[in-house]
Amino acid sequence: MKQGDLVVRKSYGGDVLFRVSAFAADQAVLRGMDYRLLADAPVADLQTVRNPDELGGTRQARIHANESLRRMNEERNRQTGRAGFTSAIDDRRQPFFEMPGKVLHLDGDANYLKKSMQVYGQLRVPAEGMHCHESQMSQVLHRMLPQFHPDIVVITGHDGVLKQREDLQQLSSYKNSLNFVQAVRVARDYERNRDSLVVVAGACQSHFEALLQAGANFASSPGRIMIHALDPVYVAVRASFTPFRDTINITDVIAHTISGRQGVGGIETMGRYRVGVPNMKAAISEQNVNIV
Repeated sequence: MKQGDLVVRKSYGGDVLFRVSAFAADQAVLRGMDYRLLADAPVADLQTVRNPDELGGTRQARIHANESLRRMNEERNRQTGRAGFTSAIDDRRQPFFEMPGKVLHLDGDANYLKKSMQVYGQLRVPAEGMHCHESQMSQVLHRMLPQFHPDIVVITGHDGVLKQREDLQQLSSYKNSLNFVQAVRVARDYERNRDSLVVVAGACQSHFEALLQAGANFASSPGRIMIHALDPVYVAVRASFTPFRDTINITDVIAHTISGRQGVGGIETMGRYRVGVPNMKAAISEQNVNIV
């Protein structure tokens, strides 16, 4: 067995697919392939996986992920299918241009970041991504927030409850929740208004209450369960495409995440989507203007 191998834990019935991140003596550090879980296990408890698609848990997770992507695409297509924009002073429909909320996505997992950026690109969400260790996220945010001026910040990676830690209210019982909390505080120091900067934070089993208290709008994990790699992305996309006059439908957003209400929660928040007129491409086309 070597670093980078795909494995499952025999003692857990092979429920989650991991990639071996590192070794420490007879222990292996594991990062979830479909779920944002950071774990460690004895090397003797690990079984190498040759065909991950044959694992029932992996198949189920990817079915749910595809369904989530399908829903996001449908919602996006419904939005762009509108015929035009009606202003308060002119009730004629006018061609418009879109200004979705800009996303700054910090991720502790390079593979998840790549998948997330692909989703943002597919849905035409303006996004900037940065891979960094969870412990560095507060410093990275301090530098990037003034440069990028995002409407939405995603702070995620891997997390988990430490073994033999029974007090789930203590941040010391978690692998990365404290790092996420510190990053959220930096974001909230930059912009105090929770409607002006929407913060989505956390990973598997993260300290939900601490993240909300630090200033997150949406966070994981109320039930201290595993969340899917794309759950934070789904929430960010919904914030990006909810009109700024409307409240993001919390119940609907959470119900349509892969992990559901035990995985993701949040507070009432306004959307970050705007439209403008005129759409110059459409206006030029309608008037048959030749530009020399």
